[in-house]
Amino acid sequence: MTAIISVERLDKSFGTHAALREVGFEIANGEMVTLIGPSGSGKSTLLRHLVGLSRADRHSHSHVRVLDRDVQRGGRLLGASREQRRRCGYIFQQFNLAGRLSVLTNVLIGHLGAMPRWRALIGRFTQQERDLALRALERVGIVGLAHQRANTLSGGQMQRVAIARALVQEADVIFADEPIASLDPRSAREVMEILQRINREDGRTVVVTLHQVEVARRYCRRAIALKLGRLYYDGPIEGLTDNRLQTLYENAGLDELESRQPDPRIAPPLHAVG
Repeated sequence: MTAIISVERLDKSFGTHAALREVGFEIANGEMVTLIGPSGSGKSTLLRHLVGLSRADRHSHSHVRVLDRDVQRGGRLLGASREQRRRCGYIFQQFNLAGRLSVLTNVLIGHLGAMPRWRALIGRFTQQERDLALRALERVGIVGLAHQRANTLSGGQMQRVAIARALVQEADVIFADEPIASLDPRSAREVMEILQRINREDGRTVVVTLHQVEVARRYCRRAIALKLGRLYYDGPIEGLTDNRLQTLYENAGLDELESRQPDPRIAPPLHAVG
C-alpha cells in the first residue's frame, strides 16, 4: 500500500531534554494506527509534528511528509494551501470547541476551508452545507443536540462534535490526540467505536494516541510505541506481547502501570499474545 504519512529522522528537543530522537516510520492509506507509550514518551509531541503544530529541531535531518506534501524538513515548516490543510483533521483531548456556539455551528466550522473566503469570513453557510453537518452529527449519534450550546454537553458528546467537525472538513487523515483520556468508560468506548467505524467504512486513515493498551488492542490493527522519545516498537498490534509491554513501561509510575490493566467496561480482557 502507498504510504501517505512518512517520517524520517525526526528530532525534537526542549532545552536539554530530547523529546524525540531519530523517529521514523510510514503509514499507509486506510490504516488505523495507535501511538502508545508511557507519559512523556513523546506521543503527543510526535502527533503535533505530523500536522505542523510543532517544528523539529533546526538544522536536523528531520522530514515529515503527509498526503504527498512536505509538512516540514530540516526543522523548517513548509506552507500549505487551504485545500491541503483541510485534508488533515485534528481531534484534541480537550475538544477545542467554541462553547457559546451551537453544536451545529461548531461542526460547520470544519467546512470553512472548503468555502469561498468571503463566505468563510462572515460565516454564511448554505442549506446544503447545513445538511452536510446534520448528516455528520447523525452519524456520530447526536443530531438531536444540533441546536444546543456546546458548553452544555458532556465530555463524550463534545468529542463526538469534534469528530463530526472532522467529517464535515472531509479530512482524508484524522489525527486524534488522547481523545478518550478525560472520558468515562462508556463514552470512551463509544468514541473509539465511531473512529473505528469511520476508518472501516470510509477508508480514512486514523492515527490516535492512547494510554490504555487494552483499548489499543481492541480497536487498532497497528501500534507504534515510543519510549524516552525513541521508536520502541512498530508493527501489528498482536506483536505487543505482555513481555514487550513490561519493558515498554519499565520504570513508569504506578498510575501508568495501572492504566495498562484491562477495564471490562471499555473492552473485554485479552490474553497475552506470544
